Amino acid sequence: MTANLYGGIDIAMKVPSHQYEATLAFYRDVVGLAPITEKAPAIGFVLGPNRLWIDEAPQMSQAEIWLELFTESFEDAAAHLARAGVTRCDAIEPLPEGFKGGWITSPANIIHMVREPGTW
Repeated sequence: MTANLYGGIDIAMKVPSHQYEATLAFYRDVVGLAPITEKAPAIGFVLGPNRLWIDEAPQMSQAEIWLELFTESFEDAAAHLARAGVTRCDAIEPLPEGFKGGWITSPANIIHMVREPGTW
């Protein structure tokens, strides 16, 4: 393997509008996770060593979990993943111009952002 991939700290939960407020209330009021407020209007919670971001996704009919992977070289990681037959799905959500990362999906259709640290 030429690319060093390792787990990131961000977990995104994409939640349909009809479940969004109840989901926020669940993690805030029922579970009692500490909120992350420095990236408003994004809503997040401290989940142990990770950050759980709850994103409203009006176009979705059910919730999805999206995970993050880091790499020191996105170019090398992208080439490695392509050789392994991993599906790129960059159209799923726009990323900023010049962003050193992209979107892939696992065989189980779990979305992963692969990116270089410090590129957000």
